[in-house]
Amino acid sequence: MTDSEYMARALALAAQGKGYTSPNPCVGAVVVKDGQIIGQGFHPKAGGPHAEVVAIDDAAVRAPEKLANATIYVTLEPCNHFGKTPPCTHKILNAGIGRVVVACKDPNPDVAGGGIEFLREKGLEVVSGLMEQEALTLIEDFVWNTQNKTPFVTLKCAATLDGYIATRTGDSQWITSVASRKFGHELRHQNDAILIGSGTLHADNPSLTARIEGKQTRDPARIILDTRLTIKEDAKTVVQKSSAPTIIVTGPDCDPGKIRRLKDRGAQVLECRVSENLLDLNDLMIKLRKLSVTSLLIEGGGRVAASALVAGIVNKVCYFLAPKIMGGNDGIPVFKGSGPEKIKDVFELARVSTRKFGSDILVTGYIEPRNRPVGNGR
Repeated sequence: MTDSEYMARALALAAQGKGYTSPNPCVGAVVVKDGQIIGQGFHPKAGGPHAEVVAIDDAAVRAPEKLANATIYVTLEPCNHFGKTPPCTHKILNAGIGRVVVACKDPNPDVAGGGIEFLREKGLEVVSGLMEQEALTLIEDFVWNTQNKTPFVTLKCAATLDGYIATRTGDSQWITSVASRKFGHELRHQNDAILIGSGTLHADNPSLTARIEGKQTRDPARIILDTRLTIKEDAKTVVQKSSAPTIIVTGPDCDPGKIRRLKDRGAQVLECRVSENLLDLNDLMIKLRKLSVTSLLIEGGGRVAASALVAGIVNKVCYFLAPKIMGGNDGIPVFKGSGPEKIKDVFELARVSTRKFGSDILVTGYIEPRNRPVGNGR
């Protein structure tokens, strides 16, 4: 096997931790000697052992005599500081490993390169940058949050070919396939929080939990945009059992009695600035970061989707297209509000990829800062 193949194995291992490690990144590691994998592992959860530790400990059990001068492949630069766990650089050094292959440097500008430099100073051969883009994409939420101090935001849409999310009566079950909906729950599992508007809340009364058969998932925090606090006190998001909180985002001057009753049921109520009768989403992003939300999935409604784009908070778009046609112009559109007057001002996705789920097509792309035009979207 080649270096790239071993790193691809480390990346696959890292992906197994996706959704469990926040606020830490998911990381994988593979230890190789004489063309054989003698140890492997990934970071299982925040506060748990790092991938390098798991892989080296695995090798110490399976083939302790082969650790000396072995090569370790790791998807993220080994840490060189004391946190909840000792530095991984010390673990690598003490194990007698002779060569380290790193996919990407630590995105934190204050520590980037420190682990690599330490290992090189100690005489180890260090190769950096192998499959770097794949590694950065895997931890894109961690990279963004580290460098920008706001949540990484994914906007998920699901529509017919003619751009509708529901009929004129509000019926939307189901536009997409079972396979698409399963992946939607995977996205919920991978994100710290999920956001909808009060319109979607009242129309669907959703649970907003992550449910994948055969997999132990982590529910995202449920965030409801509800400017005037219209949520019913027995809504599923309020009364259901879940380890994740429900956060109701409101404007000022809401009924203090209702706020108190919602809090008594376990919900959190978060007051946010209001601009043009809508909640200020940029103000909300700052508040969510303070609540340790590093990644956010937006699922709710055409008005919320349009407002999120216009506010400039969206990093990534996951757009499911189902091979169905409404055949009229009175359905509920994916985006609701006024759009730009000229094509040159539309939102353009970069780094676009496609994937099939049953008969549906998922289009994934990123909104780069330069592709975020100003509009009203309301």
